[in-house]
Amino acid sequence: MTLPTPVPPLDVPDDLLTPYVLGRAAALGDRPALVDAASGRALTYAALDAGVRALAGGLVARGHAPGDAVALMSPNLPEYAVVFHGVAMAGGVVCTVNPTYTAHEVHEQLVDSGARLLVTVPAFLTTATEAAAGTAVEQVVVLGEVPEGSDAVPLQQLLGDRLAEQVPVGQDAVVALPYSSGTQGLPKGVMLTHRNLVANVAQTQDILGAGDGEVFMGVLPFFHIYGMNVVMNVGLVTGSTIVTMPRFDLAAFLQAHERYRVTRSFVAPPIVVALAKHPAVEGVDLSSLVQVVSGAAPLSAELAAEASARLGVEVVQGYGMTEMSPVSHFTRPGGYRAGSVGVAVAGTEHRVVDPATGEDLGVDADGELWVRGPQVMKGYLGNDEATAATLDPDGWLRTGDIGHVDADGYLYVVDRLKELIKVKGFQVAPAELEALLLTHPDVTDAAVVGVQDEQAGELPVGHVVLRAGAGSDADAVRAWVAERTATYKHLHRLLVVDAIPKSASGKILRRVLRQELAG
Repeated sequence: MTLPTPVPPLDVPDDLLTPYVLGRAAALGDRPALVDAASGRALTYAALDAGVRALAGGLVARGHAPGDAVALMSPNLPEYAVVFHGVAMAGGVVCTVNPTYTAHEVHEQLVDSGARLLVTVPAFLTTATEAAAGTAVEQVVVLGEVPEGSDAVPLQQLLGDRLAEQVPVGQDAVVALPYSSGTQGLPKGVMLTHRNLVANVAQTQDILGAGDGEVFMGVLPFFHIYGMNVVMNVGLVTGSTIVTMPRFDLAAFLQAHERYRVTRSFVAPPIVVALAKHPAVEGVDLSSLVQVVSGAAPLSAELAAEASARLGVEVVQGYGMTEMSPVSHFTRPGGYRAGSVGVAVAGTEHRVVDPATGEDLGVDADGELWVRGPQVMKGYLGNDEATAATLDPDGWLRTGDIGHVDADGYLYVVDRLKELIKVKGFQVAPAELEALLLTHPDVTDAAVVGVQDEQAGELPVGHVVLRAGAGSDADAVRAWVAERTATYKHLHRLLVVDAIPKSASGKILRRVLRQELAG
């Protein structure tokens, strides 16, 4: 049973990714497309168009065939878009790699993807070279100066005559291969096609409504699907200027907003925490902002309201996952509802299914969210078993997330199915307790995981970061939570830590916390 959505249908453009995203690039000329926040170094739309065509031409000249994979392991910088779209225009597959991975982790991804080239930056060249050994990688390529004695080559050596037209491939050809653990298990290559990414760029812009020539904050990593498609590709298709940052630093982040007059800031919940609570925000001119968009992890209604009140703009969230390119739900301008991740984007069906029985549930009933639409992945690379476990024969994607849809079509996500803590038969959502902890005046960050217990089955354990000079300790915060929750939700233990481990996209690394507790 498909649940309602108020968003009207949308005709998905019948284009390949790069011709669609960069269709106006040459005409936009000297307008800055991407700007490095720290240095101010800008890549204009004309230069981006020329660079993409030159790289595509060079790849074709060296025998790069449609479907060949190129691994891209780099922090955010203007040239990221040149490599990404140069490979796409040559008919290739961009395998995005987290640059903070160890050589072992990168090696595993290179082996799985079969990448023939690995593009990186000087700071990660040692890791890249070690990781490439014993893989199909024929050449390590550097964005920047190549250190003396290295066998790597600069990107300039790959450039050739500018390619006039996109190398012909089908719309269902894979163009991006980010890696995701999905609903369970080890990281897997998510096969995203031209149709997937074009559809989701169009769907996101349809509901975002960004104006021509806005300024997007590009601090979220482009190797992650959120930064790649929502920030980089939506930004480029709208003719916006994207301000890139290689990593998050609050002072530099705020300075970039002032300097470049950022209109839309795309963030993850940890950054919202800083915007809501950190004293450094006081006195910073953020008047250019029209919206803050949070994604990649749950954001509580209380925290969104606190940040919104402080900044004077809507702080909204969307919902998605790598396997959905990534957006399936988004908050329409002026359509904010406390605790909701918004409505299904155009062309997207959603249903809520009982995880135990597989039966469809109605409005306001909690169950597993299933999604179907043109943005849903082709499958996992070389892993039919995992694909079948995630996609049903009718194209429905089982998200592994628990939530409900109200009568107006607004989705409320409760938590991950696999992360629910079962206490004496009762389900405890870590996100619920984390949201509560973040409302405590002395708590700046929080995470909750379950630990095995012989009698209860599992018990929740909290981890918090306390603000400097906090008047509360672990016992006081734990008692405060107990006053506000049912008995089965009480924290079995509360640990004060220096930082909550998170992925580059802002998701809490619960497995790390579980491993530390087990140790």
